[in-house]
Amino acid sequence: MANVAFLGLGVMGYPMAGHLQKQGHQVTVYNRTFSKAEAWAVEFGGRCCATPAQAAEGQDIVFACVGNDDDLRQVVLGEEGAVHGMAPGSIFVDHTTASCDVARELAALLAEKEIAFMDAPVSGGQAGAENGVLTIMAGGSEAVFARVKPVMAAYARCAELLGDVGAGQLTKMVNQICIAGVVQGLAEAMHFAKSAGLDGEKVVEVISKGAAQSWQMENRHKTMLKGEYDFGFAVDWMRKDLGIALNEARRNGSHLPLTAMVDQFYAEVQAMGGNRWDTSSLMARQEKCRNK
Repeated sequence: MANVAFLGLGVMGYPMAGHLQKQGHQVTVYNRTFSKAEAWAVEFGGRCCATPAQAAEGQDIVFACVGNDDDLRQVVLGEEGAVHGMAPGSIFVDHTTASCDVARELAALLAEKEIAFMDAPVSGGQAGAENGVLTIMAGGSEAVFARVKPVMAAYARCAELLGDVGAGQLTKMVNQICIAGVVQGLAEAMHFAKSAGLDGEKVVEVISKGAAQSWQMENRHKTMLKGEYDFGFAVDWMRKDLGIALNEARRNGSHLPLTAMVDQFYAEVQAMGGNRWDTSSLMARQEKCRNK
């Protein structure tokens, strides 16, 4: 068993850290809102600290799952950042969905202190975190991955090393590009079914047995048809992720017209007040367009 810290107890990090503790690892947590770290410690029996540096002190591995590049820099490099508590030979694993630039930046800075770094964004949403069945896309060395994979198994059903530092974040961008297109297609399909007077649930029961089937269809069509959008990854976070992908595409010469269009559709959802709705709320935009 390992001595680990977990920095960031949002909807993903809270259950992920819990799984580590339940699997027998010695877990110390930090969260910007300290009361949440205290609540976690009461629920799972681990320790909590007031700063990332305190949480990271003496740990074999420090995990983080925060909001964005700037949050990540602060929790690692800030005045009370994890780097000030970590020892040579330890490992920092970042589960944040962030840019590959910040991954490479932090890897280089930590290497100067003989601390290893791995970017390891996750997919599977809040339900995946709570059920311990996330997919992890990792970037880093094979030696580092071999050390952390058995620990991450506490909350992952699949973890793969995709290449050097940054490869995990690039793979997560591919993941989000795929999701954006699939959700928009499903929103249009459900909107069309309703407009045509069909029973949407019966339609999905049939077409999900064929080539149209997808995770989004299976898990989101019912709530989309009901106009309920409180079941997963928020629009604000999706726009953040798509922005990262679109910025990287401009740099590497990729052409992502569908992704750019769906990103703007999500901007319209935000304008409707749907910042915290889940990503299936593209359906709400479709319904609004019909009512114009």
